[in-house]
Amino acid sequence: MTGITAGLTGFAVLLGLMALRIPIGVAMLSVGIGGYALYTGAMPLLAFLKTSTYYQFSTYSLSVIPLFVLMGEFATKAGMSSALYRTAAAFLGHRKGGLAMASIGGCAAFGAICGSSLATAATMGQVALPEMRRYNYSGALSTGALAAGGTLGILIPPSVILVLYALMAEQSIAKMFVAAMVPGVLAAIGYMIAVAIYVRLRPEEGPAGPRLPWSERLAALRETWSIILIFALVIIGMYRGWFTPTEAAAVGAFGAGVLAIFHGGMRLSGLMACLRGTAQTSAMIFLIMLGAEMFNAFLAQTQTPMLAAQAIQNAGLSPMLVLGAILLLYLALGCVMDSMSMLLLTIPIFYPIIGGLDFGMDRESTLIWFGILAVVVVEVGLITPPVGMNVFVINGMAKDVPMIESFRGVLPFLISDIVRILLLIAFPVVSLALVNLLG
Repeated sequence: MTGITAGLTGFAVLLGLMALRIPIGVAMLSVGIGGYALYTGAMPLLAFLKTSTYYQFSTYSLSVIPLFVLMGEFATKAGMSSALYRTAAAFLGHRKGGLAMASIGGCAAFGAICGSSLATAATMGQVALPEMRRYNYSGALSTGALAAGGTLGILIPPSVILVLYALMAEQSIAKMFVAAMVPGVLAAIGYMIAVAIYVRLRPEEGPAGPRLPWSERLAALRETWSIILIFALVIIGMYRGWFTPTEAAAVGAFGAGVLAIFHGGMRLSGLMACLRGTAQTSAMIFLIMLGAEMFNAFLAQTQTPMLAAQAIQNAGLSPMLVLGAILLLYLALGCVMDSMSMLLLTIPIFYPIIGGLDFGMDRESTLIWFGILAVVVVEVGLITPPVGMNVFVINGMAKDVPMIESFRGVLPFLISDIVRILLLIAFPVVSLALVNLLG
C-alpha cells in the first residue's frame, strides 16, 4: 500500500468510527495508533507515545487553555451574561427585533470573556429566551439569533480555538487575538443587520419593546465596567508585553473569580463546580489534542501531507483556488464534526500548504489571515445542518420550538456569514490592519 493510499484509508476508517458515534478524540487516537503500528511496528510506536505525549503536555504555553476556560466558568458564575444582556437590551430593545439584536450584542460581549461558543450560547440563552418569549418573538428568530450569536464565542478573543491554532501554526497568540477583533465586530454587526432585514420582512416575529429613559440605559451600562476592565487588561496587557499569554489568562481568571465571589455570590460549592467544569473541558480538549497528534503522526509516516502539498504546488493552481477548496472542505466537515476536532485534525495538513503559497504577503501575515478565515468558517459549521451544535443547544432550551424552525431561523445569519467570508478573502487587510497598526 502506498503512503497516500494508507493515509486516505486512515481517513475513511476515522470517518467510519465517527459515524458509529465514537468520540472524536478516541477515534483519532485509535486510528493513529493502529496505523502507526502497522506502518512502523510496535516498538517505534511505544517510543513515540512515551516521548511525544510528555513533550506535548508538558509545554508551558499549553497552560493558557485551562486558565481561559476557568475564566469563562467564573464569568458565568458572576452573572456577567445577565448584566451584558440588560445593557444591550436597554439600548436596542425598543427597536423591531431589538431583543434579538441585544442577544447578539450580549453574546459578543460575553464571548470576550468566555471563549467557548457552546458556553456562550447556553449562558445567554438562559437569560434572553424568557425575555424574547415575553415579548412574543417567534421561535425561529429567538433561537436562530442566539445560536448564531453564540458562534462569536470562538472568534472574539480571548478564544481557546485561536490559542490552539496559534500553537499549531507557531504564531503569536497575541497577534491572533488582535487580528480577530475587527472580524469579530463585523460578525456582530452583520448579524444585527440580518435581524433588521428579517423583521422588516416579517415584523410580527420581532415586535419592538418599550423605550427606556437614558438614566436607565446609563445605569445598565455602569454594571458592565468590571467586565470591560478585565477584557482590556487581558488583551492590552498581553499585546503590550505586560503579561505572557498564560499570565494574562491567569489575571483574567483571577479578576473573573473576584467578580464571581463579590457580585455573583459564589461560595465554596460554586468554586468546586467551576474547577470541575474546567477540568472536564480541559481534559476533553487535551484528549482531542492527543488523538490529533497521534493521527497526524501516522499521516506523517505515510507522507500524505507532504505529498498533498507537492501535488497542489505542482498542479499550478492559483493560491485563491486552493484556499477556496480548503474553505469549502471546512464547510462540508462542519456538517459532521465539531469545530475543535476539525481544526486539530486539519491545521497540521493545511497550514504548510497555505504558508507555501504566494498571496502577496509575508508568511506570518498569510498564516494569521488564514487562521482567522479558518476559525470564521469553522464558526459557520456550528449553525450548519445537520449537526449545528449551537442550534441543538439552543433548541434543547426552547423545547416548544421545532428543530426545523430553529434551522430556518439561522438562514439569515448564514447568508451574513457567507458575505463576511467573501469580504475577508477579498480584503486580507480587514484581519491584518490592526496587527500592522499596533506593530
